[in-house]
Amino acid sequence: MSTVAADVELHPIEGESLTVGDQTAMFHLVVVAIDPYTHESAWLLETAGRILTAFHGADCRVAWLVRAPAQDAVAFLGPWAERVLTFADPDGTAITALGITEIPALVHVGTDLSVVGRADGWDPAEWKAVTDNLADVMAWNKVPLPRPGDPVPFAGVPVDA
Repeated sequence: MSTVAADVELHPIEGESLTVGDQTAMFHLVVVAIDPYTHESAWLLETAGRILTAFHGADCRVAWLVRAPAQDAVAFLGPWAERVLTFADPDGTAITALGITEIPALVHVGTDLSVVGRADGWDPAEWKAVTDNLADVMAWNKVPLPRPGDPVPFAGVPVDA
């Protein structure tokens, strides 16, 4: 199991920067990393949004982690940027610190800064394993994956591309 450095900065599209340590001091952190300049992230936007909002109210903080400046993140996400906490990561520093190798990706970070679960690219079975474990840890409802209308599995875009 890997860990994330506490001092990795996260930049909300509104407000002051916070660290991963700040974000996980009391709650687990669950992010979906996307890149608005790729088709793969667009294909998964609605599914990922459904997953993140399913955990609203649980003892975790859910967020988008967008490899783009804030204005591009907002333009890509549209109303999702208002519904879910959004971090802009234009240089990919936080994405790299989370150990993400392909985008889109789902990452669950515990309060001890451990990476509890990660799924790179879109494989519904891998995302389901992460979300099922999160639901168990949070004593929350499991998210049905995949659902009709969800994309078929596909490889993500390499982070270093």
